[in-house]
Amino acid sequence: ADVYVNDAFGTAHRAHSSNVGITKFFVKEATGAGFLLMKEMAFLVHAIEKPVRPFTVIMGGAKISGKIDLIKSLAEKADHILIGGGMAFTFLAAPPLEQDVGGSMVEADKLDLATEIMSFCADRKVDLVLPSDCVAAETISNDAAVKNLPIRSLSGELKGLDIGSQTLKTFESIIRDSKTILWNGPMGVFEFKPFENGTRRIAEILAEVTQSGATTIVGGGDSAAALAQFGLTDQVTHVSTGGGAALELLSGIKLPAFEALKGE
Repeated sequence: ADVYVNDAFGTAHRAHSSNVGITKFFVKEATGAGFLLMKEMAFLVHAIEKPVRPFTVIMGGAKISGKIDLIKSLAEKADHILIGGGMAFTFLAAPPLEQDVGGSMVEADKLDLATEIMSFCADRKVDLVLPSDCVAAETISNDAAVKNLPIRSLSGELKGLDIGSQTLKTFESIIRDSKTILWNGPMGVFEFKPFENGTRRIAEILAEVTQSGATTIVGGGDSAAALAQFGLTDQVTHVSTGGGAALELLSGIKLPAFEALKGE
């Protein structure tokens, strides 16, 4: 072979013989990034490093675990960070808020980290927005009996399983005022019909603001799956093809495959 082109973004965060080792057999000028790799860099690095403001990050998913560096890295750049999904309840249960969140999922060993992130955002004047209400149920199923409740009304076995109507209005207002939006992680257990509304509406709102000229970037994984489920994949500016690779790149971590192409 005379030339090596890497276009596998999904594995760019792993050092394999096929994306790192192989580059040692070529002079630097004979290696390069493919169109997909260049597109991912354009949106996940350049659009985020110098965003058209206001820049809003929508963060969801079940856990804070694995997203600490990501949130801190984005807090250095964002104007607003909207938190939904299961991870929101760890923030709500952490000092100084210490809310009773009923049977909602809380990472008890991550409460200190949640407090640290809230302080980190406050110090940088970043608007960190947590849910004020939620769609709650005692069980996760398609026929669950659900209630839209203020967070403060959660108790006993009631779990928050999607963002509520008031939270959605707050999030929508901020998103519509933004010029660059990054979304990573669903707002609830969207795989079940009673808890899909928050995630679906966020996807629909992103599609609408894209039409109005905003740059909308969706991280891989569950967010991309949600867009596909609601038939909106081609309605946003960019959907990343990498889950772990996108998270690491957005967290400010250098990806082995990219560094290898630079000869480093």
